Amino acid sequence: MSAAPSEGPPPAEWEVHWTVSPEVLSVERVQAIARAALAHGGRPDGALSIVLVDDETLARMHGEYLDDDSPTDVISFDLQDPDDPVHAGPIGELYVSVDCARRVAAERGVPVERELALYIVHGALHLCGFDDHEEADRAAMRQAEAHVMEQLGFDADRMPHDA
Repeated sequence: MSAAPSEGPPPAEWEVHWTVSPEVLSVERVQAIARAALAHGGRPDGALSIVLVDDETLARMHGEYLDDDSPTDVISFDLQDPDDPVHAGPIGELYVSVDCARRVAAERGVPVERELALYIVHGALHLCGFDDHEEADRAAMRQAEAHVMEQLGFDADRMPHDA
């Protein structure tokens, strides 16, 4: 008995790489967090490469790619080719600072897992077209983040992030 040919392109590959330790979330949990954000943003079939790094690495990338060498929490790179909507590769890459998540979680009195999940959600939502440069866009981003975080079982943010 032969299998029926698959419809459409092969599924995109997911990758999660930890460059720091200890690993705060399992690879499966990182993927589930990102998948929930992509689904909320209307890109449920997308896949990501997610790299969890230290502050120094992310600050260097921030300077190299965005002309700002200050530390940041997450950087998103959209890899989707607009001329190839059925592209089977990842739709983007997220580079997430675990150091920043640890530091901010301690300052805010929240679990580091929650803070790190927020950065993953935030980065994935950027790849879905959400922005946070203008006040109205930032409000929509925060609402989307809150929805996804609640859906993932995280408590509501007691001290909303300002920027």
